[in-house]
Amino acid sequence: MKARIPQSMQGGGGNMNQMIRQAQKMQEEMTAFQEEFAGKEFSASVGGGMVEVTMTGAREVTAVKIKPEVIDPEDPEMLEDLIASAVNEVLKNIETASNDGMGKITGGMSMPGLF
Repeated sequence: MKARIPQSMQGGGGNMNQMIRQAQKMQEEMTAFQEEFAGKEFSASVGGGMVEVTMTGAREVTAVKIKPEVIDPEDPEMLEDLIASAVNEVLKNIETASNDGMGKITGGMSMPGLF
């Protein structure tokens, strides 16, 4: 009795070579996206614009702007909370933009740990 090899697997692996080329192209696109994305800047402001934090796509803080009227020596916790909130918001914006960009490259395929 002979084993039957599916039609798509016959012919010396032509489909496998095509899959490898597609994977290499996707990897190149992902690398280019990551390099470009790391240099982009993202900002978020909270408290009606009282605190604004700017970060790069590489998640490095490049600027923190605080309006003088929010600085209250009697209530430093409020300023601390606003800064933390702004940082968290800009990180969320970066994550969303990263996922959107990578999703366009991968066609929505989940690739954990790549970015």
